[in-house]
Amino acid sequence: MLQDMLYSILAGFVVAIALIFTGKIFKSKWSVALTLLPLSLFVYFLSYIPTIQSGATVFQSISWIPSFGVNLSFQLDGLSLLFSLMITGIGTLVFAYTSAYLKKHVYLDRFYAYLSLFMAAMLGLVLSDNLISLFVFWELTSISSFYLIGFNNTSEASRKSALTALGITGIGGLFLLAGALLLGYITNSYSIVEMLQHKELLQQHEFYLVAVVFIFGAAFTKSAQFPFHFWLPGAMKAPTPVSTYLHSATMVKAGVYLLLRFSPTLGSTELWNTTLIIVGAATMLYSAFHLIFRTDLKGILAYSTIAALGILVFLIGLGTQAAITAALVFIVVHALYKASLFLITGIIDHETGTRDITQLAGLRKVLMPVAVAGFIAALISGGVPPSIGFVGKDLIYEATLHMPNNAVLLTAIAIVTNILLFYAGFVVGVKPFMGKLPTTFENLHMPSSLMWVPPLLMVTAGLVFGMFPNLIETAFVANAVSSLVIDNEAFHLKLWHGFNTVLGLSALTLGLGVIVYVVLKPKHKLENFIEKLEVASPKSILFFLTNGFEDFSKSWTNFFQNGYLRHYIATIVGFLVIALAFIIFSNFDLKLDFSSFSELTAYEIAIVLMMIGAVVFTVFTNSRLAAVASMGVVGFAFCLLFLFYSAPDLAMTQFSVDTLTVILFVLVLYKLPKYLHLSKNVLRLEHGILSLTFGGLISILVLKVLQEDQNSEITNFYAENSYLLAKGKNVVNVILVDFRGVDTLVEISVLIVAALGVFGLLKLRLKTRDKK
Repeated sequence: MLQDMLYSILAGFVVAIALIFTGKIFKSKWSVALTLLPLSLFVYFLSYIPTIQSGATVFQSISWIPSFGVNLSFQLDGLSLLFSLMITGIGTLVFAYTSAYLKKHVYLDRFYAYLSLFMAAMLGLVLSDNLISLFVFWELTSISSFYLIGFNNTSEASRKSALTALGITGIGGLFLLAGALLLGYITNSYSIVEMLQHKELLQQHEFYLVAVVFIFGAAFTKSAQFPFHFWLPGAMKAPTPVSTYLHSATMVKAGVYLLLRFSPTLGSTELWNTTLIIVGAATMLYSAFHLIFRTDLKGILAYSTIAALGILVFLIGLGTQAAITAALVFIVVHALYKASLFLITGIIDHETGTRDITQLAGLRKVLMPVAVAGFIAALISGGVPPSIGFVGKDLIYEATLHMPNNAVLLTAIAIVTNILLFYAGFVVGVKPFMGKLPTTFENLHMPSSLMWVPPLLMVTAGLVFGMFPNLIETAFVANAVSSLVIDNEAFHLKLWHGFNTVLGLSALTLGLGVIVYVVLKPKHKLENFIEKLEVASPKSILFFLTNGFEDFSKSWTNFFQNGYLRHYIATIVGFLVIALAFIIFSNFDLKLDFSSFSELTAYEIAIVLMMIGAVVFTVFTNSRLAAVASMGVVGFAFCLLFLFYSAPDLAMTQFSVDTLTVILFVLVLYKLPKYLHLSKNVLRLEHGILSLTFGGLISILVLKVLQEDQNSEITNFYAENSYLLAKGKNVVNVILVDFRGVDTLVEISVLIVAALGVFGLLKLRLKTRDKK
């Protein structure tokens, strides 16, 4: 069917909504049944492998907002298939793991709803061909991840981490929207596929630099690149399934996906490649060195994840076919071993109650299957043969060694990063299970198989793909490369390439990795040392600026928002006076033809004098009720003017409004204190001058309007079409109800909302402690 891909995306949203009504059912042992959602989607996308292998790309489009060129357009090629299988495959294992990890949690149904919403949003993101719809799904991933990171909402740290993640990725979303609109403006299309056909136009356009900056801003914030990386370690406050799914396999790779997707369109320029190489290399080294100071298992995994994301951005920056191939393989490698290590960390935390690596040892004696999974995951992480990690590491060195410039430097950066990633993998996957078991852990028992089977399945896949790399090559890597690299050459993934320089570098990495692991022991002293330098970190600098801006905002707000309504009105009117004066006197040319004015009549003079007298009485009276009554006189005087100028409908409307206003004011004033404390005379004088100035400017503006040539085109249109099109003889009513009906509806809605707010305040009954 045409909408197959749309249905696969909507499935997650439907399940999330359905859990609102059926959540109680899935808080029990039936929660594992929700695993069928990602599993069925995984099988669905597997069925497309033969189609994609044949070189075809599946396109599906559903009209959404055609007037703006926005459609729900989807494309399934090698790249989107790779990410879709990763999202649904790891999602299946995470869903199953969650049913045991959060068993009997009071909000388990809510967690699954958030998880389903996130999975659907990620699928929509990687499948979208329309940039606007991609932006919508991009924002949905940020919103759903906000709820997942802050799932433990009773914890202040969790709430703060969720807000930080939402703030950083939300800024990236604004960058993406700006970039999408700019690219659409340049190419006159929001289709990513069509943009590829305008590659030369984009790269030669004067706004190319701005467009690239916007795309970089979106990608770097989402994929935690330096200096926007700090939200990811903070997000480790989330439950382990969240860390596994979002921060190892899916959400953090959304930025990488965006860079990969736009590489054929915006890439192959010095700006694109150099920026990505520098940012990726800085992120790799910074995060890799940071992880050696951590003692919390999730903290180590968080910084190693940032380093891995840096490697991916670094490889995309290299831009060659070898580098793109290495990036695609490393995406699979990282997803398999990092998701496994996160799940293993969750098991350790679940059973022992701690993630402090300095307190963990000997757990193999009570958690043997988990220890096996951890050991294999460490091998994949370190790039030890015959795992797929070894293939991925060789491809990275292959890409850096064949760069025409700075090959030695680029290779050295990759080696240092891989050595430290080797260390991180073995610290998390091996160290907790080696040595003597502490007496406090002797009575531990194996958790549910739903918790330790998923990591075993992933590391087993890592071994199988390592021994038979042609499986992932033919399934999606080759097709993904062909969708990203124009004029790509045929290649084959192999475990063994013979004795060569790349093999020597791999051996060097493994040897130095073992030395670092043996010599360098995680210590709290190291962690305390790095915390002392936190004051100069990007996170501290950003929070300092944020707090400073908040303090400035409070001072600014307290200055203007002092609680006096007269002050607010004076500020607004003062601004209008300045704006009107600038507009009027910047091009002042007032020439009045008094002969065109009609003569004043006695009733006009009488009404004006009545209004002036009522206004003066209102200003100087000490009685609230008298002031309200005199203001009513002003309104009724306007009613008389409308009557004299043959506008009885306006007069009746004015009469009704003024009467109702006076009644309401009287009812409100009845509840106020008896005596009125007037403002100081100086302040009243200032307000009087401001009012007279404003009135004078309005009078000058009206006179300038009168001297302008009148264009009756609009008047004639309404006069001629009011009855023909709207069947109404009252032109004013027809304009309000038919021609500008939406404006009127919005105005009525605003009044209704305001009335509801006032009604709510009137009915508010605060407790004594709340009043204080």
